[in-house]
Amino acid sequence: MSGGDPPPPPAPVVKVEPPPAPVTEVLVAAAELPMGQVLQPADLRWQKWPDDALTPGYLTRKLNPKALEEAVGATVRAPFLVGEPVRLQKLVRPDSGFMAAILPQGMRAVAIVTDTRGTNSAGGFILPNDRVDVIRTYRDEENSRATGTDVQLSQIILSDIRVLAVGQLIQEKNGTNVVTGETATLALTPAQAETITLAQKVGSLSLALRSIADTGKTAEAEPDQKTPALTVVRFGVARQQTTR
Repeated sequence: MSGGDPPPPPAPVVKVEPPPAPVTEVLVAAAELPMGQVLQPADLRWQKWPDDALTPGYLTRKLNPKALEEAVGATVRAPFLVGEPVRLQKLVRPDSGFMAAILPQGMRAVAIVTDTRGTNSAGGFILPNDRVDVIRTYRDEENSRATGTDVQLSQIILSDIRVLAVGQLIQEKNGTNVVTGETATLALTPAQAETITLAQKVGSLSLALRSIADTGKTAEAEPDQKTPALTVVRFGVARQQTTR
């Protein structure tokens, strides 16, 4: 190359694209699926999912080509978000009991009668998965005979109890309680089930809605109630009376 010749043009840069990451089609929720919903074909779809993000339990089209069709008719045991992979552990088959499936191990589902006007269920604002205290109200026969008046007593017999269902409602719909139920189904230990069954025979039961901040506390542990108390109603006037 002579001194007057221009330098040769630079060699073109060849950009090498990395190979696409391998993906697999996974069955996911096509919409938000609340607990208790019966799956329809439109509720599910196949979606490409990176192979390195696959988790055991996902339903893939390669291994389960008929998974979408087979999931139709199942009941949602726990809510799904849009695009969340479907897992069989969160579904209940049509031939299985839904209530038994959502009940924690060792617990019993017990239904109690409530007032459809809402007078003993926080005005109808108690929803599935809320926590409540159960209050028993009954007539004090001994004091009623002694005083010649109708003396009523009320007492919290169970605290921090999970509500499984209200009537036939097992999940609120769009933030609204769309069903007014005559019963509330509670998740109880066997001993609590015995207590509440007896209490229904000798009095009426009411539910008091608990704050989310109080979850896990018992009535005895709350700041303004060191011991369980009775509410005594005499001559139409209510007063608190400790049980010991």
